[in-house]
Parts: sequence; structure tokens; C-alpha cells
Amino acid sequence: MNVTLDPRETAQAAVRDLRQRITRLDDASIDLILRDARSHYAWTDRPVSDEMLHALHEITVAGPTSMNTLPARYVHVRSEEAKDRLAKALKDKNIDKMRQAPVTTIIAYDPNFWTRLPETFPHEDRRPLFRDKPEHCEITALRNSSLQGAYFMIAARALGLDVGAMSGFSNDIVDAEFFADTGWKSNFLCNIGYADERALFGKLPRFGFDDVNTIV
Repeated sequence: MNVTLDPRETAQAAVRDLRQRITRLDDASIDLILRDARSHYAWTDRPVSDEMLHALHEITVAGPTSMNTLPARYVHVRSEEAKDRLAKALKDKNIDKMRQAPVTTIIAYDPNFWTRLPETFPHEDRRPLFRDKPEHCEITALRNSSLQGAYFMIAARALGLDVGAMSGFSNDIVDAEFFADTGWKSNFLCNIGYADERALFGKLPRFGFDDVNTIV
């Protein structure tokens, strides 16, 4: 006899099981993904495989977004032809960084993400919250795709890749070159691959707790 488990009970049991298996990352893992991680500017010629990009997606897409809207879209620029197209949008100092990186991912977003809410948020129809509200759609998509871009970078580091985010480019040119048919919009760029650490300089200072935190 097949027993259909309640989805809520299944989800709750999965979280309890996870907490029993692991309560926190070890310090070495935290060092890898954030504390000792660096933004990179030079790259080795070791390629990033399709399998790695699929693994990176699987982790990234698990990150939380508002109402599971998942507005981020990704274009992984790897071919020379695609790099030529992307180079049109970059500031001069960023062109060599992009060309040397095995992959430059355009972190973009779909302003019409809400049309797919029946797939991503099937509990009830939330499309009326966004229909005919372009400003609300834009803010929601930009905010949540930025979150997903951060998940993307942390996930890449967790998989042993290095990252180097870039914002020195023309969004309008990228959108015209890559998204004319979809209406997607670029957020930021992220080089990924296996870094040549010889291009690094000293790590820049960070704020202390009291500089940026208030407990009320």
C-alpha cells in the first residue's frame, strides 16, 4: 500500500534530519567560501566543464528568494565569439580579465519572473501581486537576482572554483547583445575558473562589528 506523505511533514522531517547530520560548517569550510576567500583578477587555462556549471546551478538555485520567485537568469560566456560580443560592453581594464577567465557569467534577471510563479510557488496564485506593476517587478527581480548572484559566488567557491565579480560594463550594451529576444536584464558579471593567485594584492580592510552593527 502506497502512503502519500504530507509535503509539510516531509519538509519538516528533512530539516530535522539535516540538523542532526550537521549543525554548522567547520572553520576550514568557512575560510574557503568567505573568510579567507579572495576576488581574483587572473586565471589559469584550466577549463570549467559543463558538468561543473550544472553542479553550480544545482546549489545556487537552492538559495532562498522572496516567494521562491527565482528571477535570476545566467548566461555563461565561454566561446571566443561570445567573448567578443561581451567585450563591446566592458571598460578597457576589464576586457583582459574577461578574456582570460574560462567563463564569465552574466548574472541577469527576468522582469517577467512572476509569470512562472505557478511553477515555483504552486500553493496559491500570487501573480496578481505583480501583474501590471512593473516597478514592483523590477525591484523584486533586481533584489532577488542579487541574492542569487551572491549564492552563485559562494557555491562556486564551495565547489573549488575561484570568482571575480565585475560591474565595470554597460548594462544597456549587454542587454542589447544578449537579451534582445528575452527581455532579461543584466545585473552584474562574474568571472569563474581556477585563479592565478600571483595577481593578488594585499587583502583590503574590513569593518569591525561596532562600526556597522547596532543591537536594539
